[in-house]
Amino acid sequence: MQKHPTPLSLRLAPLAGICLAALLLVLPSVTGAAESACIQCHRKVTPGIVKDFLSGAMGQSGEVDCSSCHGSAHQSADDVAKAKLPTEKTCQQCHAEQHDQYMAGKHSKGWIAMSAMPTNAIQPHAYIQGLKGCGGCHKVGVRDEKVRADSPYGSPCDSCHTRHKFSKAEAQRPEACRTCHMGFDHPQWEMWSSSKHGVIYLTEGDTGRAPKCQTCHMEDGNHNVKTAWGFLALRLPEDDKEWMGYRATILKGLQVLDPEGKPTGRLEVVKAGDVARLTKEAWQAERDRMIAVCTKCHSRKYAETSLHNADMMIKEADKLMAEAIEIVADLYKRGIIEPQEGKPAYPDLLTFYDTMTPIEQTLYVMFLEHRMRAFQGAFHMNPDYVTWYGLAEMKKDLVEIKAEAERMIRESARH
Repeated sequence: MQKHPTPLSLRLAPLAGICLAALLLVLPSVTGAAESACIQCHRKVTPGIVKDFLSGAMGQSGEVDCSSCHGSAHQSADDVAKAKLPTEKTCQQCHAEQHDQYMAGKHSKGWIAMSAMPTNAIQPHAYIQGLKGCGGCHKVGVRDEKVRADSPYGSPCDSCHTRHKFSKAEAQRPEACRTCHMGFDHPQWEMWSSSKHGVIYLTEGDTGRAPKCQTCHMEDGNHNVKTAWGFLALRLPEDDKEWMGYRATILKGLQVLDPEGKPTGRLEVVKAGDVARLTKEAWQAERDRMIAVCTKCHSRKYAETSLHNADMMIKEADKLMAEAIEIVADLYKRGIIEPQEGKPAYPDLLTFYDTMTPIEQTLYVMFLEHRMRAFQGAFHMNPDYVTWYGLAEMKKDLVEIKAEAERMIRESARH
């Protein structure tokens, strides 16, 4: 059968459609039609910001403009200071459910927890308020107006939904958590990414076969991020009397209890920062929530056994930690280490890198780095972190603390 050639008009029709679609995409940038004055101006001033905004769902919705978050007072290069910086309350206007979940979770308390550190006031301004050190991650928490004024950075929501695209897809990736959840005291990224869960994710991609950070800690998009144990790996009351003895010593080392075992003002900070579980019910609620996540892939018995064994790693770490604290506390009792003015004669773990003696430097590293890794590695299914970066290092710390304490006692006896 003879084939008839396709008419030219029909052959060009698909090409014409493509050209028309392309023209519609670039038309606003060419003509300025349907664009606000903000967009038109900032295409020249900050084109990267405009590109990000228009590529995100908010920018493409047609319902949100720059003024929705920044107000309309800023109209020219002469009144830039009038541009309002958004806060979590700005985001709440459209995302009320996510805002309320966030406020109930630990991320919203991030600035409270950091500000509670006793040597915070002596740190460089850029390090804390300027967000170049601890403040750079803890800005995920709600900040007071003075801090906002000193640090011109906007809503804590953009810690995960980065400006100005505010991508949900980006925030759903584990890499979004990596900036803060890595390194010295909480290397969750390293633990997870080298665990079997992480390896499956990194080799297969986000197929749903292996959990990522958001699977366990933000199930179904819930912004109420919280764990059973909290940052301090602490629950009260503790029914295990032996373990409670270790806990009491650690609480003294945190100066949440005084040397006689009585609560101090720091207990209120622990509550405000939500870094521990202070009722059985609060702990169990978060454990049940995690069990519900685990049992989507594992049997309930497996999940409960695995989590229980991780709990017991906290106890093993606490046993070593308590012994080390008591050794250093004995040096205070002997008068070999003198307390700082206004502080009790007891080590303060929250002094961190501003401790006054080498033995206390070892003690703080044992607590903040090695104890954290011993138990966090267990919950993130990483045996190597539990062993060689955690428990083994704690035992090494304890040997060094014992040797240094003996040396200091001998040295003191000579005088």
